[in-house]
Amino acid sequence: MEKYVDYKRYRDIVFVFGAGASIADGGHLQKNLLSQILKEDYKSSEPANLVKEFIERNFELENDNNPSLESVFGYLDYFISKKESLGGIFTTNKLISIRENLICLIHHCISIPSNSRGVYRKFWEAIDNKNKNISIITMNYDTFLDESFDFLYPSKALIDYCIPFMNYEQYDKIDAFNWWVNPRNPVPIFENEIPTPIKIIKIHGSLNWKYCNCCNQVLLTPWDTQIDFNTLKFKGHIGASCENPEEIIFDLKCPNDDTPFNTFIVPPSHIKELNHPVISKLFDEAAAEIRKTKKIVFIGYSLPEADVHIKALFKKNLTKGVEMEVVDPFLNENIKSNYRGINKNTVFIMDCFENYIERIK
Repeated sequence: MEKYVDYKRYRDIVFVFGAGASIADGGHLQKNLLSQILKEDYKSSEPANLVKEFIERNFELENDNNPSLESVFGYLDYFISKKESLGGIFTTNKLISIRENLICLIHHCISIPSNSRGVYRKFWEAIDNKNKNISIITMNYDTFLDESFDFLYPSKALIDYCIPFMNYEQYDKIDAFNWWVNPRNPVPIFENEIPTPIKIIKIHGSLNWKYCNCCNQVLLTPWDTQIDFNTLKFKGHIGASCENPEEIIFDLKCPNDDTPFNTFIVPPSHIKELNHPVISKLFDEAAAEIRKTKKIVFIGYSLPEADVHIKALFKKNLTKGVEMEVVDPFLNENIKSNYRGINKNTVFIMDCFENYIERIK
C-alpha cells in the first residue's frame, strides 16, 4: 500500500549543524584539509599536482604556515571574476580548472572513511524517542548524519533532501542500488507504520550528490561518496559475480546525456556562488522552515564571516518570539556577538553536542 505522508504545519525545532557537530562524530576539521592536501603524494594525479603548484607558488608555506581555504579560494575567485590571468603559467582557464580541482580534492579528503563515534546515531535515537517534528539545516558536506539515519528507514522516518533528484524519475537508467523514496509522493507503508518525513537541507551540498551541468540535474548516490584519487572524477562500480568474476569500474556519467558528473559542494570561499538553481531551492526550503519553527538550535557552528549569507538567511526569516539556542563547547565573545546580531535573546550553552542530546525534548 502507498500513502502520502504529511508534514505538520509548524516545526517544533530546526537544528542547524556546523562543522563542530560532525567533528564530534569523527569528522574532519576544515582548517586541516589544506595541510592534508599539501602533504599528500600526488605523483599519478596531474589535476592534484596543478593545485599544489598553484598554492606553493602563491602562498607562504614555511613552518607549516598554510593559508586558509577561504584565502586560496578568494584569491582564485578574484582573478576568475576579473577574467584575468596570473602571469603566463596560470591563465584564466587554468585558474578555473585549479579551482574545480581543489573542490574535488576537498571532496576526496572528506570522503576518506572515518570511524563514527556514534553521536549522530544517538541524536537520531533521541529524535525517534521524543519528537520527530523537526527539520535540519546543515553546512556539512559529509554523510555521517545521513548514514546514521539507517535504522529509522523506511518504516519510522524518511529523509527529504528537498531537491528533485533524477533518482525519482530515471529508474530504468539508474542502478537499483541508488533508488530512493521520494517522500513528497505516495510512499510504501509497511505493517501500517506511517513514516515521518524529515527535511535534511544540506545547504552547501553533499558528498553523495553528483551534478550534471548539461541537464542541470542531481544524482543521489546514497552509499557512495568516493571520488577517484588520480583523475578527480567519479567512478561507477559493478561488483564481481559468477558471470563476471572481476569488479568493473567505469566513468560515472549522466544517464540523460552522457556528461561526466561534477562534485556538488559549495567551497569555503568569501565569494560564494549562490545563484545555482539547486542552491536557490535549498535556500527557499530553509527559509520556509525557519519561518515556521518555534525553536532553532545551532550546534557546533561559529557563524564565520565567510558565511554572511547564512546570517542573512536567519535574520530575514526569524519570526518574533522564536527561541534560539547555540550549543558549542568553545564559545567566545566574538561568536556570541555574531549570534546576538541575529537574535538578542539567544541562549548560549557551553557544552558538547553529545551532552546536549540529553536535553532534547
